[in-house]
Amino acid sequence: MNLPRSFPLLLTVLAGALVSASGPIAGPGDTQPRIDDISLRVSGKSTSLVIEVSEPVPYVATRPDPVTVILEFRNTTAKAAVHAVAKSVRDSIAAVYVEPSEALGAPIVRVRIALAQPLAHHVRSDRNKVIVELDKPEKQAKQAMSPAQPPPAVRPRPAIDPIAALGLDNGSGPSASVPAAAAPTPAAMPAPGPQPQARDAATPPTTALAAVQGPRLFQTPQPQTTIPQPTMTPLGTGQPTERQYSGHPISLDFQGADLRAVLRTFAEISGLNIVIDPRVTGTVDVALRDVPWDQALDMILRANSLGYVVNGTIVRVAPLDALEAEQRKIRDLARAQAEAGQMTTLTRQLSYAKGEEIVKLLTDARVLSPRGTAYVDGRTNTVILTDLADRLQNATQLITTLDTAQPQVEIEARIVQTNKDYARALGVQWGFNGRVDPALGNTTPLAFPNTGNLGGRAPGTPGSGGLQGQTGGAGTTRVPTAVDLGVAGASSAAGLALGSVNGAFNLDIALSALERSGNGRLLSTPRVTTQNNIPAEVTQGVQIPYQTVSNNTVTIQFKDAALTLRVTPQITAVNTVIMQISVENASPDFARALHDIPPINTQRANTQVLVADGQTTVIGGIYVSNEQSNTDRTPGMSRLPLLGWLFKRDAVTDASTELLIFITPRIIKG
Repeated sequence: MNLPRSFPLLLTVLAGALVSASGPIAGPGDTQPRIDDISLRVSGKSTSLVIEVSEPVPYVATRPDPVTVILEFRNTTAKAAVHAVAKSVRDSIAAVYVEPSEALGAPIVRVRIALAQPLAHHVRSDRNKVIVELDKPEKQAKQAMSPAQPPPAVRPRPAIDPIAALGLDNGSGPSASVPAAAAPTPAAMPAPGPQPQARDAATPPTTALAAVQGPRLFQTPQPQTTIPQPTMTPLGTGQPTERQYSGHPISLDFQGADLRAVLRTFAEISGLNIVIDPRVTGTVDVALRDVPWDQALDMILRANSLGYVVNGTIVRVAPLDALEAEQRKIRDLARAQAEAGQMTTLTRQLSYAKGEEIVKLLTDARVLSPRGTAYVDGRTNTVILTDLADRLQNATQLITTLDTAQPQVEIEARIVQTNKDYARALGVQWGFNGRVDPALGNTTPLAFPNTGNLGGRAPGTPGSGGLQGQTGGAGTTRVPTAVDLGVAGASSAAGLALGSVNGAFNLDIALSALERSGNGRLLSTPRVTTQNNIPAEVTQGVQIPYQTVSNNTVTIQFKDAALTLRVTPQITAVNTVIMQISVENASPDFARALHDIPPINTQRANTQVLVADGQTTVIGGIYVSNEQSNTDRTPGMSRLPLLGWLFKRDAVTDASTELLIFITPRIIKG
């Protein structure tokens, strides 16, 4: 036997074509609709049982066991119903019974369909006809159990609390336990003839499904024994996807149905005690297939701007604006009752906090009631409060928490600046002087040129050594040089002077050299102590005056050139310190002054850091390196082999500066 994957409980309340000429559903005092005919239709794919009613009526379809399908028609009679089951389809339907009954003061007709074997069924309506379609039995279904045979053991489905299904179970949710499996007795199966119904009218006309390993069987739900007592909670306003629905699946098809009648139907479906507000009016048009009943109820309420509240075991349905107005009145009444008490005055002298800040905090945080007032006496730093006793108690607790001594923090900054300088230079100077003159007896044999003088034209460099006058003697006249590539400010020099006997030719040469290296280190250590969350600043240095002219008015202003530390500490609960830091090290450079106003060399760092108590961190670092290599030479002559050094000067300079800023916070305890 090939059973479908699941036999969902099909609970269908149909009111199709209610807006047609048939008019609304008849009440107990009107002419009752009636079931006129029950017939069978057979096709190649399915067998259908057609129930023809005099007009469209709502109905409920249930399946209490695998071989029984029951349809209940409310406000309906069955005076002339025809019972017809063709012999050719006895492999699908064994019998059809019509059972008149009554529930909630209204007549009900139950049509019980006894199946020859468990088959999937589908219920639909076509105007005034209700059609029950049964799938064709499979070949192996010949040996399926008959209505007179007991079904296999089933596992009953746990009972679902209807209040919990609406999401009002205070978080406990419906029970997930499954009772032990039990086999029903043959007496529990429907007999071939009509069976009386002993179900109480208040019992919900729904059944539940329970899946077990192997074939899927069905069992009626267990009766409710307890219902939780949730507090009154407005619902129906959240997002549909936020809730988890746990009701059994139903199918609904309403067209122009009265909203109040549909809500009463849900009372029977779910077993809820429902009270409908008189302001609930309107009609319902909805078509749902196999959705949880609590989700269907939620969607219908949303579509009509309705909500519900639960008080004990009773669910009251009302418009959302009405529920909101009620809740608002309840809150206003509770607030009015709370604020109707006697006013009391309290004074509290503060030790550490400022009264103005406490008053502002109490006002902004709405600690006081609308009738309450708060003032501060600045002379004694006392807060004066007037309010209800419970509000004063809350204000006192808050003041006690805030009026405490704040810890202090000592922040030490170390600014380390290092300088390295290296220079090396090597240069040469030389010059010559030669004369052709009759006085020296070395004239030329030509009429022109007969006499002459040849010498260097570059000016001599004082202090370079050598290159003296042709008459000799140190410190005498200087002569121009042919090559002037000496080292300025040379710390070492060597000179050589050569000349002829008659002074017709003189040669003077000087070598100069310089090599310098130096290291410097500057340490500045500003230190400041402040309270938690209180900014502090310490400065040491000079102010540089400068003039400004505006509207023919000369004004002297000052610019700081100082070492400054600004910090705002915040102590955390784990003894770490968050610091907003600004460190600046500025110094005047008089060597490059312009109109007696020196530029200011500045090193600055602005940051926020988190440092543990007593630990040191580097918040800034600057490294500057300057390397230079220079060569001065005489074009062409400096490239002569071996003699090229006489025509060039080499200099190398290497300077570097490094700046590091260290910060160390220390929390002062006690």
